[in-house]
Amino acid sequence: MSTREPRPSPESSALISAHGLRKSYGRTEALRGASLELREGEILAVAGASGSGKSTLLHCLSGIVRPDEGVVTYGGEQLGLLPEGRLGELRRSDFGVVFQFGQLIPELTALDNVAMPLLLAGMRRGPAQQQAGEWLERFGVRGQAELRPGEMSGGQSQRVTLARALVTGPRVVFADEPTGALDTLAGEQVMTALVHTARESATAVLLITHDAQVAAYADREVVMSDGVLRSGSDDVVGQEAARREG
Repeated sequence: MSTREPRPSPESSALISAHGLRKSYGRTEALRGASLELREGEILAVAGASGSGKSTLLHCLSGIVRPDEGVVTYGGEQLGLLPEGRLGELRRSDFGVVFQFGQLIPELTALDNVAMPLLLAGMRRGPAQQQAGEWLERFGVRGQAELRPGEMSGGQSQRVTLARALVTGPRVVFADEPTGALDTLAGEQVMTALVHTARESATAVLLITHDAQVAAYADREVVMSDGVLRSGSDDVVGQEAARREG
Protein backbone atom coordinates (compact mmCIF):
# COMPACT_ATOMS: atom_id res chain seq x y z
CA MET A 1 0.00 0.00 0.00
CA SER A 2 1.12 3.54 -0.68
CA THR A 3 3.11 5.63 1.79
CA ARG A 4 0.89 7.74 4.02
CA GLU A 5 1.11 11.49 4.32
CA PRO A 6 1.98 13.14 7.69
CA ARG A 7 -0.94 13.01 10.11
CA PRO A 8 -2.48 15.93 11.96
CA SER A 9 -2.11 16.50 15.67
CA PRO A 10 -4.70 14.70 17.80
CA GLU A 11 -5.31 17.99 19.58
CA SER A 12 -6.94 19.47 16.46
CA SER A 13 -10.30 21.05 17.25
CA ALA A 14 -13.63 19.56 16.17
CA LEU A 15 -14.88 20.88 12.86
CA ILE A 16 -18.13 18.92 12.80
CA SER A 17 -19.76 17.34 15.82
CA ALA A 18 -22.80 15.07 15.92
CA HIS A 19 -24.61 13.98 19.07
CA GLY A 20 -27.38 11.42 19.47
CA LEU A 21 -28.35 11.13 15.82
CA ARG A 22 -31.40 9.02 15.11
CA LYS A 23 -32.93 8.45 11.69
CA SER A 24 -35.61 5.98 10.62
CA TYR A 25 -37.00 5.04 7.23
CA GLY A 26 -40.38 3.53 8.00
CA ARG A 27 -39.78 0.85 10.62
CA THR A 28 -36.07 0.62 9.84
CA GLU A 29 -33.80 2.49 12.27
CA ALA A 30 -30.78 3.57 10.22
CA LEU A 31 -29.22 5.55 13.07
CA ARG A 32 -29.75 4.81 16.77
CA GLY A 33 -27.98 7.51 18.75
CA ALA A 34 -24.79 7.90 16.68
CA SER A 35 -22.30 10.52 17.88
CA LEU A 36 -18.83 11.53 16.69
CA GLU A 37 -16.51 14.44 16.00
CA LEU A 38 -14.50 15.23 12.88
CA ARG A 39 -11.46 17.40 13.53
CA GLU A 40 -9.83 20.07 11.41
CA GLY A 41 -7.64 18.45 8.72
CA GLU A 42 -8.44 14.92 9.89
CA ILE A 43 -9.20 11.89 7.74
CA LEU A 44 -11.77 9.84 9.64
CA ALA A 45 -12.95 6.44 8.38
CA VAL A 46 -16.39 5.15 9.31
CA ALA A 47 -16.26 1.42 8.62
CA GLY A 48 -18.98 -1.19 8.74
CA ALA A 49 -21.04 -3.64 6.73
CA SER A 50 -23.61 -2.62 4.13
CA GLY A 51 -26.82 -1.51 5.80
CA SER A 52 -25.13 -0.53 9.06
CA GLY A 53 -26.10 3.15 8.71
CA LYS A 54 -22.82 4.58 7.38
CA SER A 55 -24.29 6.39 4.38
CA THR A 56 -27.20 7.76 6.41
CA LEU A 57 -24.67 9.15 8.88
CA LEU A 58 -22.79 10.87 6.05
CA HIS A 59 -26.02 12.29 4.64
CA CYS A 60 -26.94 13.75 8.05
CA LEU A 61 -23.47 15.21 8.63
CA SER A 62 -23.42 16.85 5.21
CA GLY A 63 -26.93 18.29 5.50
CA ILE A 64 -28.37 16.16 2.71
CA VAL A 65 -30.76 14.49 5.17
CA ARG A 66 -32.13 15.89 8.43
CA PRO A 67 -32.00 13.46 11.38
CA ASP A 68 -35.19 12.69 13.28
CA GLU A 69 -33.37 13.41 16.55
CA GLY A 70 -29.96 14.71 17.56
CA VAL A 71 -27.78 17.65 16.64
CA VAL A 72 -25.16 18.22 13.94
CA THR A 73 -23.01 21.32 14.47
CA TYR A 74 -20.66 22.84 11.92
CA GLY A 75 -18.84 26.11 12.47
CA GLY A 76 -21.16 27.02 15.34
CA GLU A 77 -24.30 26.42 13.27
CA GLN A 78 -26.78 23.62 13.90
CA LEU A 79 -27.49 22.15 10.48
CA GLY A 80 -30.96 21.02 11.51
CA LEU A 81 -32.00 24.63 12.14
CA LEU A 82 -30.74 26.01 8.83
CA PRO A 83 -33.03 26.75 5.88
CA GLU A 84 -32.49 24.78 2.68
CA GLY A 85 -30.90 27.81 1.04
CA ARG A 86 -28.15 27.98 3.65
CA LEU A 87 -27.59 24.22 3.48
CA GLY A 88 -27.25 24.47 -0.29
CA GLU A 89 -24.75 27.27 0.14
CA LEU A 90 -22.65 25.13 2.50
CA ARG A 91 -22.68 22.21 0.06
CA ARG A 92 -21.49 24.51 -2.72
CA SER A 93 -18.71 26.15 -0.70
CA ASP A 94 -17.66 24.34 2.49
CA PHE A 95 -18.66 20.74 1.72
CA GLY A 96 -17.52 18.49 -1.10
CA VAL A 97 -19.31 15.18 -1.64
CA VAL A 98 -17.99 12.10 -3.47
CA PHE A 99 -20.24 9.11 -4.10
CA GLN A 100 -19.32 5.56 -5.08
CA PHE A 101 -20.35 5.99 -8.70
CA GLY A 102 -19.22 9.59 -9.08
CA GLN A 103 -22.48 11.05 -10.38
CA LEU A 104 -20.77 13.11 -13.05
CA ILE A 105 -23.07 14.77 -15.56
CA PRO A 106 -22.85 12.39 -18.55
CA GLU A 107 -23.42 15.07 -21.21
CA LEU A 108 -20.53 17.25 -20.01
CA THR A 109 -16.80 16.84 -20.51
CA ALA A 110 -14.53 16.21 -17.54
CA LEU A 111 -13.43 19.85 -17.67
CA ASP A 112 -17.00 21.17 -17.60
CA ASN A 113 -18.01 18.76 -14.84
CA VAL A 114 -15.24 20.10 -12.61
CA ALA A 115 -15.96 23.70 -13.58
CA MET A 116 -19.68 23.38 -12.78
CA PRO A 117 -19.48 24.16 -9.01
CA LEU A 118 -17.47 27.30 -9.78
CA LEU A 119 -19.99 28.40 -12.40
CA LEU A 120 -22.85 27.83 -9.96
CA ALA A 121 -20.97 30.01 -7.47
CA GLY A 122 -20.91 32.86 -10.00
CA MET A 123 -17.42 32.55 -11.49
CA ARG A 124 -17.06 33.40 -15.18
CA ARG A 125 -16.59 30.52 -17.59
CA GLY A 126 -12.99 31.27 -18.61
CA PRO A 127 -11.54 31.44 -15.08
CA ALA A 128 -13.72 28.51 -13.99
CA GLN A 129 -12.38 26.28 -16.76
CA GLN A 130 -8.82 27.36 -16.07
CA GLN A 131 -9.18 26.46 -12.40
CA ALA A 132 -10.91 23.19 -13.30
CA GLY A 133 -8.02 22.31 -15.61
CA GLU A 134 -5.53 22.89 -12.81
CA TRP A 135 -7.45 20.50 -10.55
CA LEU A 136 -7.61 17.86 -13.27
CA GLU A 137 -3.83 18.21 -13.53
CA ARG A 138 -3.45 17.70 -9.79
CA PHE A 139 -5.39 14.45 -9.99
CA GLY A 140 -3.51 13.22 -13.05
CA VAL A 141 -6.43 13.36 -15.51
CA ARG A 142 -5.67 16.56 -17.44
CA GLY A 143 -5.43 14.45 -20.59
CA GLN A 144 -9.07 13.42 -20.17
CA ALA A 145 -10.37 17.00 -19.96
CA GLU A 146 -12.39 16.80 -23.18
CA LEU A 147 -13.74 13.30 -22.57
CA ARG A 148 -17.22 12.59 -21.26
CA PRO A 149 -17.77 10.21 -18.33
CA GLY A 150 -18.72 7.31 -20.61
CA GLU A 151 -15.39 7.64 -22.42
CA MET A 152 -13.24 7.33 -19.27
CA SER A 153 -12.25 4.40 -17.09
CA GLY A 154 -13.79 4.06 -13.65
CA GLY A 155 -10.62 5.24 -11.95
CA GLN A 156 -10.35 8.27 -14.23
CA SER A 157 -13.99 9.20 -13.64
CA GLN A 158 -13.57 8.96 -9.88
CA ARG A 159 -10.50 11.21 -9.95
CA VAL A 160 -12.52 13.72 -11.98
CA THR A 161 -15.20 13.45 -9.28
CA LEU A 162 -12.59 14.18 -6.60
CA ALA A 163 -11.39 17.21 -8.57
CA ARG A 164 -14.97 18.46 -8.75
CA ALA A 165 -15.44 17.96 -5.00
CA LEU A 166 -12.28 19.89 -4.16
CA VAL A 167 -12.31 22.63 -6.79
CA THR A 168 -14.16 25.09 -4.54
CA GLY A 169 -11.67 24.63 -1.68
CA PRO A 170 -14.08 22.97 0.78
CA ARG A 171 -13.23 22.51 4.44
CA VAL A 172 -14.74 19.01 4.46
CA VAL A 173 -14.99 16.24 1.88
CA PHE A 174 -17.59 13.55 2.48
CA ALA A 175 -16.55 10.42 0.55
CA ASP A 176 -19.09 7.59 0.42
CA GLU A 177 -17.39 4.35 -0.71
CA PRO A 178 -15.21 6.29 -3.19
CA THR A 179 -13.40 3.13 -4.34
CA GLY A 180 -16.32 0.70 -4.12
CA ALA A 181 -16.74 0.43 -7.90
CA LEU A 182 -13.00 0.26 -8.69
CA ASP A 183 -10.40 -2.49 -8.94
CA THR A 184 -7.56 -2.60 -6.41
CA LEU A 185 -5.05 -0.57 -8.43
CA ALA A 186 -7.51 2.14 -9.41
CA GLY A 187 -8.75 2.28 -5.81
CA GLU A 188 -5.23 2.83 -4.50
CA GLN A 189 -4.63 5.57 -7.07
CA VAL A 190 -7.85 7.33 -6.08
CA MET A 191 -7.13 7.09 -2.34
CA THR A 192 -3.52 8.25 -2.78
CA ALA A 193 -4.73 11.27 -4.75
CA LEU A 194 -7.45 12.06 -2.21
CA VAL A 195 -5.18 11.77 0.83
CA HIS A 196 -2.34 13.76 -0.73
CA THR A 197 -4.64 16.59 -1.80
CA ALA A 198 -6.48 16.66 1.53
CA ARG A 199 -3.18 16.91 3.42
CA GLU A 200 -1.91 19.62 1.08
CA SER A 201 -5.02 21.75 1.54
CA ALA A 202 -5.73 20.84 5.20
CA THR A 203 -9.14 19.52 4.19
CA ALA A 204 -10.97 17.20 6.58
CA VAL A 205 -12.31 13.97 5.07
CA LEU A 206 -15.11 11.76 6.33
CA LEU A 207 -14.51 8.43 4.59
CA ILE A 208 -17.30 5.85 4.46
CA THR A 209 -16.02 2.37 3.61
CA HIS A 210 -16.47 -1.35 4.18
CA ASP A 211 -12.90 -2.04 2.98
CA ALA A 212 -10.18 -2.37 5.63
CA GLN A 213 -7.48 -1.41 3.11
CA VAL A 214 -9.27 1.86 2.36
CA ALA A 215 -9.90 2.56 6.06
CA ALA A 216 -6.15 2.16 6.66
CA TYR A 217 -5.57 5.46 4.83
CA ALA A 218 -7.37 7.32 7.62
CA ASP A 219 -5.92 8.89 10.76
CA ARG A 220 -8.67 7.37 12.87
CA GLU A 221 -11.34 4.72 12.39
CA VAL A 222 -14.70 4.13 14.02
CA VAL A 223 -16.97 1.18 13.32
CA MET A 224 -20.70 1.41 12.77
CA SER A 225 -23.02 -1.49 13.48
CA ASP A 226 -26.83 -1.40 13.47
CA GLY A 227 -26.90 2.39 13.46
CA VAL A 228 -24.52 2.87 16.39
CA LEU A 229 -20.81 3.69 16.47
CA ARG A 230 -19.66 0.76 18.53
CA SER A 231 -15.87 1.05 18.55
CA GLY A 232 -12.94 3.32 17.89
CA SER A 233 -10.69 3.92 20.88
CA ASP A 234 -10.02 7.52 19.89
CA ASP A 235 -13.72 8.36 19.52
CA VAL A 236 -14.77 8.84 23.14
CA VAL A 237 -17.93 10.75 22.24
CA GLY A 238 -19.15 7.93 20.00
CA GLN A 239 -18.43 5.24 22.57
CA GLU A 240 -20.17 7.07 25.39
CA ALA A 241 -23.24 7.70 23.24
CA ALA A 242 -23.36 4.06 22.17
CA ARG A 243 -23.29 2.93 25.80
CA ARG A 244 -25.99 5.38 26.86
CA GLU A 245 -28.34 5.18 23.90
CA GLY A 246 -27.57 1.95 22.01
